[in-house]
Amino acid sequence: MTVLAQGLPEAAIRERARSGAAAVFPALAGYGAQVYGESPERSTADELDRMRLVPPVFVPRRLEKLIELGREPLYSDVDTRTSVGGFTATLPLYLSAFGSTQLGSTGLGVAAARQAGELGIPMVIGENVVPVNGYGRGAADAGAMLMARVRAYLERVPDDVGGVVVQQSTEDADAEVWNLVYSDPATVPLLAEGRLAFELKVGQGAKPGLGGMTVLDAEAARRVGDQFAIDAIFADDRVLRSSSPGTFTDEILRQQIRLMRNNFPRAKVWVKLPGARDVAAAAAVAWAAGADAVTVDGAEGGSGWAPTAFLDTVGLPLAECLRRIGSPGGCLLASGRMWEGARAVKCLALGARAVGLGRAALVAVDEDPDHGLVRLVAALALEMRLLASALGKYTTGALDAADLWLPGTPATADVLPALVPGTTPGNG
Repeated sequence: MTVLAQGLPEAAIRERARSGAAAVFPALAGYGAQVYGESPERSTADELDRMRLVPPVFVPRRLEKLIELGREPLYSDVDTRTSVGGFTATLPLYLSAFGSTQLGSTGLGVAAARQAGELGIPMVIGENVVPVNGYGRGAADAGAMLMARVRAYLERVPDDVGGVVVQQSTEDADAEVWNLVYSDPATVPLLAEGRLAFELKVGQGAKPGLGGMTVLDAEAARRVGDQFAIDAIFADDRVLRSSSPGTFTDEILRQQIRLMRNNFPRAKVWVKLPGARDVAAAAAVAWAAGADAVTVDGAEGGSGWAPTAFLDTVGLPLAECLRRIGSPGGCLLASGRMWEGARAVKCLALGARAVGLGRAALVAVDEDPDHGLVRLVAALALEMRLLASALGKYTTGALDAADLWLPGTPATADVLPALVPGTTPGNG
């Protein structure tokens, strides 16, 4: 079954999965016979897409790099290595969770894990994988199981980069997923190297306020009916399986993080937030309680299954989430329709440390299970280096709100703090 990705330029993603970095340029066949400009098909519905990256004339950081290198800097001199939620990553990227959806539970999940390891970027394993598909202690266990993905990741990841992040929801807590992972001999190397994290899932951008949802056949529904809510709303024998969104107040969130730190002291602590109206307050609570990373999933974020009303009308867009958070109080990660370098760089300029690849990663792996994600990331990484260099920046952490312009705003420096509260205009 071919993966379809509503809301994403699927054809462009598949081309990148086939061609890699070459796909960041127009088709080579037109070179020498065509002149180029802005694509009329580019979507302007999303605020992040409407923002433009604006290189300055005066670039003091390029001068610093010139002095360091003893020559004029190039885009290849941009350092993309960074810290992501307590892990070292080769790029400001991570593989987002696929959850227990049917697509994520196939061999695509394992293939994506293997390639994420090869890339040296962190991998998040989504909630409800264990209650639905199983844990999988043995090497021969089915690929849908949690440990099959971990083993695939460890096959390829270099020793000094990357990390595995395991989400837990209410139903996962009942299955003691974190306890299973933390006590598993297979994860001892990850713990010893500080490359294991647990992520508390507070919500998801595609359906804020709801728990995970999937569609099951009658047999699967009987198997998990005592763990999840089952609703027979469809005409055939398939049913809707829903998990709990969980109940949170600021004190509950604070205490949950403290329990995670106390019960699993060698694991990093991540918290995932939806595009909620109080996202800034929730992020501040999480960082103050000791979270190593807060992930914000904007309303553009994908889902294997969600009500159309939620996909179209519920939740804050990612740009608004980042604006409300302003200057982050810790490591901020962002996800929501990520597939190319410009969108990623804009999120980094708005305060994110790294961005997550979710649906685009599944499409790329569907196109080529062996190399699709690696090629997609090669294209994205080249774009990030090109864009950062054009902005006169040679680390991705140096990007800031001065690098952005939103059409319709005045052409004066004092508008920049309005993009992200707490920032100071700069010139590269």
